[in-house]
Amino acid sequence: MNDRYLSVDQVAEVLGTSARFPRRLIAERRITFVKVGRHVRIPESAVDAYITEHTVAPITGRASHLKAVA
Repeated sequence: MNDRYLSVDQVAEVLGTSARFPRRLIAERRITFVKVGRHVRIPESAVDAYITEHTVAPITGRASHLKAVA
């Protein structure tokens, strides 16, 4: 249990978003968080897990059937 706990602003910086996005994740219970009094902290491992779960792998070997955009 040697996890760093990040503030909403720190999570937003890691994700490259505004603070509104991590707050929405918390409100919708889509990410693990800890309440410390009135403060909300998100474990760094939860942010890593969220990124891993939402990473989309590229499609390979099917380029011949994609149309070019002019």
